[in-house]
Amino acid sequence: PRSGEEYALARTERKSGRGYRGFVVDADPSVTLEEDLLRRDFTINAIARDEETGELFDPYNGARDLQARVLRHVGPAFVEDPVRVLRAARFMARLAPLGFTVAAETAALMRDMAASGELDSLVPERVWQELRRALSCAQPSAFLRTLHDADALRVILPEVDALYGVPQRAEFHPEVDTGIHQEMVSDMAARLAPGDALVGFAALTHDLGKALTPPEEWPRHVMHEQRGVAPLQALCERLKVPQDFRQLAIIACREHLNVHRLAELRDRTLHELLVRCDAFRRPERIAQLALVCEADKRGRLGSEEAAYPQGEALKRLHAAALAINARDLAAEGLQGPQIGEALTKARIAAIAAARRIGA
Repeated sequence: PRSGEEYALARTERKSGRGYRGFVVDADPSVTLEEDLLRRDFTINAIARDEETGELFDPYNGARDLQARVLRHVGPAFVEDPVRVLRAARFMARLAPLGFTVAAETAALMRDMAASGELDSLVPERVWQELRRALSCAQPSAFLRTLHDADALRVILPEVDALYGVPQRAEFHPEVDTGIHQEMVSDMAARLAPGDALVGFAALTHDLGKALTPPEEWPRHVMHEQRGVAPLQALCERLKVPQDFRQLAIIACREHLNVHRLAELRDRTLHELLVRCDAFRRPERIAQLALVCEADKRGRLGSEEAAYPQGEALKRLHAAALAINARDLAAEGLQGPQIGEALTKARIAAIAAARRIGA
């Protein structure tokens, strides 16, 4: 309508094939409100209200589940649509901070769906859509945990699922399990950058390389930042992840250890890091990278409130280098390759000067 409001006809849906597209929809006028509500995913969404009287129509006890903070499927047809598993996990990313839990019978159905192969029919675009929404929520770890507990994460995000059970050095990671660390990092990213799925995705995928460490090398993960690029690229290709998301994620995967040891990097080495990040053409990336690295450092048991001075230092040194302008060098009469060489030297000198001031 011209008002821009959305209206949906009462309808029923009947399974006719595999996957979330395998349905026959019936919008016959004889469809009752109760039948229409039956097609909802969860009881808390299967409540109608009479606009004239304000009376609630709640045939599936959604108000009761809302009061008890339980996410429960409406009926047995839940198993017919694999997207519902994703939506349940995404709902938990939003509702877990409010104390919601998944009903035991709903969790059992999700496990059955994962075991049946029904999730194999999920299309990449829909997986990415739900993941992106979950990363914008307050507790993305609930998305991961809900899927992992249902044995669905191995189908939907196998690169992330592979992190569970992989040990890390307890002196650096008291939580030990890399999967638990990943949950903590995702939640910390949501805390530091609320609603920012771009930062959230980079935080989620920064440690994928630890799943590829040979077990005989555990709990050390030498070169995991380099190993992680290949599975990250595979994940991005499979889910058709947008370029801005994949570019930041690859940068964070490859560079997070360098940022952690920023004080040890030489001025030239730091400049090279900035160049690899394309930080002189895309300056916003440095603040984003700093957030991901801070989430990594604070997403550890006992370090949730720890200071992370590397983040501010990285932004300050980048700003100093960014202030050097190629046009100013051209005005001095330099030409061609001379400008590039002089620009690099001037930026490295600016980094060195900023370090002395900040020391």
